[in-house]
Amino acid sequence: MMRLLFLIITVFYLSQGYAQSIENNKIDVIQSIKTHEAALINMSDEIWALAETAFEETESSEILAGYAEKHGFSVERGVGQMPTAFIATYGSGSPVIGILGEFDALPGLSQKPEPVKNPFSPRKAGHGCGHNLFGAGSLGAAIAIKELMAQGKIKGTLKFYGTPAEEKYFGKLYFARAGLFDDLDVCLDWHPSAATKAEVQSSLALVDFIVEFKGQAAHASLDPWNGRSATDAMELYAHGINALREHVKPTVRIHYHMQQAGDVVNVVGDYARIWVRVRDTKRDGMLSVYERVQEMAGGAAIMANVDYEINLVSGIHEVLVNRTGAGALLKNLEYLGDISYTAEEIAFAHKMQEVLDKPQIGMDAKIRPLEVTVEHPMGASSDVGDVSWIVPEIRLGVTTAPVDTPWHSWAVVACGGMSIGHKGLIYAAKALAMTMVDLYQSPDLVQKVQEEFKQRKGDAAYTPLLPDGPPPIPSNNAQN
Repeated sequence: MMRLLFLIITVFYLSQGYAQSIENNKIDVIQSIKTHEAALINMSDEIWALAETAFEETESSEILAGYAEKHGFSVERGVGQMPTAFIATYGSGSPVIGILGEFDALPGLSQKPEPVKNPFSPRKAGHGCGHNLFGAGSLGAAIAIKELMAQGKIKGTLKFYGTPAEEKYFGKLYFARAGLFDDLDVCLDWHPSAATKAEVQSSLALVDFIVEFKGQAAHASLDPWNGRSATDAMELYAHGINALREHVKPTVRIHYHMQQAGDVVNVVGDYARIWVRVRDTKRDGMLSVYERVQEMAGGAAIMANVDYEINLVSGIHEVLVNRTGAGALLKNLEYLGDISYTAEEIAFAHKMQEVLDKPQIGMDAKIRPLEVTVEHPMGASSDVGDVSWIVPEIRLGVTTAPVDTPWHSWAVVACGGMSIGHKGLIYAAKALAMTMVDLYQSPDLVQKVQEEFKQRKGDAAYTPLLPDGPPPIPSNNAQN
């Protein structure tokens, strides 16, 4: 009896010591991020000013890779056949935990850090999705964990993934095809948002493809009967897509961009090109619509008596949710509490909302309980979805813009270049680093996260939806 009591007391004190160790390590990573705060913000601002777009993020990538290398990471550049992609690794053994960092901008969204629309240049790109904050924030978390490893306080392997071209070509698919996520036990990411929360909603599966129509040029007035109009075919195809919208499920989204339709008005156009994107909340639903719109391209070609060709750009999976990981993350959000804002930042938010004709309610960084995961959430798509079918993915959204801010707009660019965005970056770094402490020090948590992943994935086999060959980097991309 006395021996049993001794064992119970021993286990209690050991568990108390273990809990204190985790608590101390979380305090240490918060302090590390404070130490690196100025450098992290400076990197974010440099990437914000560069505003480099898909597969052209040469300087932005090197800013992050160079800082990781400077702080003791082993950096492999040009992975997955992508010159601007890299993996920064530190440590050895298990668990192997990854963290994602993006850094690409969007074309045509140039904006000064002001609450009214005021571009540096109408044609310049801008970080309308906050990826300048994303990459720097994730790297801040990685460095904080690396410092704990270097001190011998935690053990395992850490991988920071510098992932380019999320906005256009979905760079993580090429990481996936190369097997670069296969050795991970858990992966984490965050994304700038208008709210702060552990993410437990999925995203939309998506497929991108290009349809080219090829006909016969002729004089548009003298002998148009000798022409076969590729432009007509493209217009018929677009009309067919628009008619189809009434007859697909409400979860489906179809977009297109007419990229080329002849060259001059007095020539029957012999070449036209349209970029089409199909989405649905589930990959199977997306694929069925994809098959239908491919058939319709053939029909349009028949009606216009032209030839056609379809080329796959890429496609992404919906996110596989992990509520176990989200629950662990939420506890760290609750520990950190709400982000607070100065009077000047609140005034900035109010002015932006006034300009955007939105209610002037400012910022929302309140920490709320986990949402109920719904079966068919509507929203955006992300190549993080593909990562989540390979390894359990823990996802975080952090406030970096006012309530109701239109995403992919000048307003997000403005916030990402000033203190509202900076606060979100630093907050995300802390929350992610604290959650990684939990994972490194709790094999039981890692096991539970993996068990949910296996249950949700079931028997599904992951295959990236990509054409053969290298990524469409600018030097070999006919679409740019």
